[in-house]
Amino acid sequence: MIINHPLLGPRDSQEFVYLGDASLIDRPDWQAEGAVDAFYEYLYQRENPAGLHQELWFHEQGDRSWLVVTRNTLTHEITKVELARDVARSRGRSK
Repeated sequence: MIINHPLLGPRDSQEFVYLGDASLIDRPDWQAEGAVDAFYEYLYQRENPAGLHQELWFHEQGDRSWLVVTRNTLTHEITKVELARDVARSRGRSK
């Protein structure tokens, strides 16, 4: 599988490490009311969708960047690749 890195161009997926659902970017506020329940949901309650899904990938054998890859879990077709920092910023996160 080829991942079209936004900065480096096409790269073999073996250069990357898959790290799960991209919703992990949206970490709960540990000081908020109900933080225990929010962290339980964040850590243990995940969906396992069939079809388009956003995933976190880490470019371990390259520039060590974090990517959000939109991939069809049925066909493995990659439809979009973004830097995770840009996705986090667009979601209103500063990290």
